[in-house]
Amino acid sequence: MTMKKDCVCCCPSLIPSRETTHFYVLGLLIALYMLAGAAVFSSLERPAEIQAHQLWEKRLTDFSHEHKISCEDLKYLLLHYEEARTAGIRIEQGRALWDISGAFYFVGTVVSTIGFGMTAPSTVTGKVLLVFYGLLGCSATILFFNLFLERVLTLLSLQKFWCHRRRSTHRELERSVGDRHEEWKPSVYQITLILFAAVLLVACGAASLYSAMEGWTFLESLYFCFVAFSTVGFGDFVSSQRAQHEDIRVYQVANCLLMLLGVCCTYSLFNAISVIIKQGLNWLLKTLAWVYRGIRHFRLKLKRPFKLHFTDSEQTVRCSENDTLHKQQVQTFSSSAHSLLWHFCAPSAIGKCLCDEATVKTVCHRSYDRMTQGERKGENNVVSVQ
Repeated sequence: MTMKKDCVCCCPSLIPSRETTHFYVLGLLIALYMLAGAAVFSSLERPAEIQAHQLWEKRLTDFSHEHKISCEDLKYLLLHYEEARTAGIRIEQGRALWDISGAFYFVGTVVSTIGFGMTAPSTVTGKVLLVFYGLLGCSATILFFNLFLERVLTLLSLQKFWCHRRRSTHRELERSVGDRHEEWKPSVYQITLILFAAVLLVACGAASLYSAMEGWTFLESLYFCFVAFSTVGFGDFVSSQRAQHEDIRVYQVANCLLMLLGVCCTYSLFNAISVIIKQGLNWLLKTLAWVYRGIRHFRLKLKRPFKLHFTDSEQTVRCSENDTLHKQQVQTFSSSAHSLLWHFCAPSAIGKCLCDEATVKTVCHRSYDRMTQGERKGENNVVSVQ
């Protein structure tokens, strides 16, 4: 029986590119990240949700018994109130939602992709118009965010260039401008650190303003700033919704400017962090490839055929490894010795057969062809392994 080395042919179209591999690995990591976040937030918030449900049922039952109103009628009234909230009806009187300033605040939350959810169009025409209005407005705003990030990078590059200019002489600067132009570009880590400091500064300033104007605590104000600046927009806290504010016009302008600046800085920070994440993916893939190559090399080393050298009293024949036509050795074993060799040879004694009855000869193609016919007939139960 002749054993030949299998050739593995891989179709190039089935091998994913680096970007495709990044896409798959990042999708898997995001899914795992979401599962971990779901487990953590479920363990934190689920007990509070159950407690709130129990408290609400108790209050509803007590109110029904006290005022002699059926729970079904009371729930029916509350259902209508939930529908009225979409139109801006609140238990406490607040500011108008659809006057000019309120509508401007609404479209600001739309084009900035915040979407608090406390204001939404109730007419069919308004809903259809919002689809096309948001499509163009969100696209333009994202372009503005990208241009803002480019301006930040340009500013940081100029700042680095000016700092180097103050340290170097004019002649040295002219000589190094053409060759060292890449050195003026800041690294992604410097950009991330600067943008994080900018976001933190804007968030702290805005939180101080919201804490004073909205009556929130400073921690609640910081929470609102992150939700708004990251364009998540839960809607549990919404600024500029009280009926009366001191210096309402100044506060509305400051609120819009802080929202715009905060969203721009946070969006730029997300872009910088995404570059770092991609670098981490590259490092992860390189590490996995290095581990795979190591395992593959180790497996090939284990599967490498063992070279057995036996000395015959009459003649010892060895095949040259550099001979391209006769690289592979032909090892002849008796049929009984072939099975006993791999069954009884210990790994610590590689190449040493423990079977005394087996007759083993190592010959090459040329020597085997020159053997006489009588010598060939004397070989019984020969298996040629190539």
